[in-house]
Amino acid sequence: MYQPRRISHSEFIALRGLEHHVRIWGDLGSGQDPIVMLHGWMDVGASFQFVVDALTSNRPVIAPDWRGFGLTDSRGADNFWFPDYLADLDGLLDHYLQERPADIVGHSMGGNISMFYAGTRPQRVRRLVNLEGFGMPQTRPEQAPARYAKWIDELKSLQRGELDLQTYPEASGVARRLMRTNPRLPQDKADWLATHWAAPTTRADGTPAWRILGDAAHKIVNANLYRVDEALELNKAIQAPVLAVEAADGVLQTWKKRGIDDDFVARLRMVPRLEFARMEDAGHMMHHDRPDEVARLIESFLKRN
Repeated sequence: MYQPRRISHSEFIALRGLEHHVRIWGDLGSGQDPIVMLHGWMDVGASFQFVVDALTSNRPVIAPDWRGFGLTDSRGADNFWFPDYLADLDGLLDHYLQERPADIVGHSMGGNISMFYAGTRPQRVRRLVNLEGFGMPQTRPEQAPARYAKWIDELKSLQRGELDLQTYPEASGVARRLMRTNPRLPQDKADWLATHWAAPTTRADGTPAWRILGDAAHKIVNANLYRVDEALELNKAIQAPVLAVEAADGVLQTWKKRGIDDDFVARLRMVPRLEFARMEDAGHMMHHDRPDEVARLIESFLKRN
């Protein structure tokens, strides 16, 4: 199994009535402000272990589990609202950085949250590295009736237990699932991630199993349409320098193969201080595929004046 170079510890903090789990590498009392790393959908903060190990500095890193993921509570929610993530992040920064601006690294959903937050609270973000968090395909107002109906139907499916996340007899089954989703993920890292991505449990029949650490309610479609005009205004309001990193085999290529015709890069170019990088031989989970290169990009960008 993969052997981490930097050992983390866990903290649980109360944010907006929920107990949030935060994974921490390094000494928060060292006088150095932490790098804040924000994971994506159906992932956990521990997912950044390989990147943290590849950093050349000992600067502390904090990586929360979003509400309903990992070890963070969801309080029995039957669906999740994007604005809640922004308020959760604001509370997290208040707790660990007080009024100091933050260096943020966000992957996928975490990158999207970071961009919205940086436009909402521009003074709270010093620099932002966005790994494959390029927004969602544009929607149209005429989609709203069917979207609301689908949302209500899926809420009922959740209540009937039809959306439960899969369990696995052993952690090795979770590792195989991770490798099937990302063929670039090596066995040793998959084995290590499996024990953080899932936890042992007992099924109704008394047999042991490993349960994915995510709330099934995350599988429900968002009731709200994705408003590109709103995203553009938030991008324009960002004051921090932003490094947007695309994987050669990442989400933009996936959407292109699905026939989604949308200029996600043009949206990013609304950011006043933007750099764009492309990582070859990497998929959407670039922080697993190429952690050394991701770490170099992060450190180089954050060290600039």
